Amino acid sequence: MIGFFWNVMLALAWVTLSGNFNGINLLFGFTLAYAGLALMQNQLPILKGYAQRIPRTIMFFFFFAKELIMANFKVAFDVLTPPLYMQPGVIAMPLEAKTDLEIAMVANFISLTPGTLSLDVSNDRRVLFIHAMFLQDEKALREELHDLERRILEIMR
Repeated sequence: MIGFFWNVMLALAWVTLSGNFNGINLLFGFTLAYAGLALMQNQLPILKGYAQRIPRTIMFFFFFAKELIMANFKVAFDVLTPPLYMQPGVIAMPLEAKTDLEIAMVANFISLTPGTLSLDVSNDRRVLFIHAMFLQDEKALREELHDLERRILEIMR
């Protein structure tokens, strides 16, 4: 978060010093500041990993868009075809996420995907209870959910 703050501040400084107050110049300043911070991340421990967050975030959104489209097709197919293929159930997924923000992000992205819904978090915050519409293969579902959690945590940590 500190790296992003400095990135924004340097971009604003670029816009101010150049005297050109428009979106394209701000984006150019942001890109320039990002490159500068990426070069300095090895010397400043507080910036460690900052340069990898933006590419990981972009890749995550492509990944999530693909998952979202696939889940929508799966649910739509099940709704539109006469025999119902769904086998609903509740699973308990052990969490790697530790902070409240990480747990909330994982739970929200799981709930955003059609066919899954985050129900509750255990009192010790180590297990997330999830309702799944298609629970034919519990192991495969857990692997998909852990992959989603891993990608979210890569961005946040």
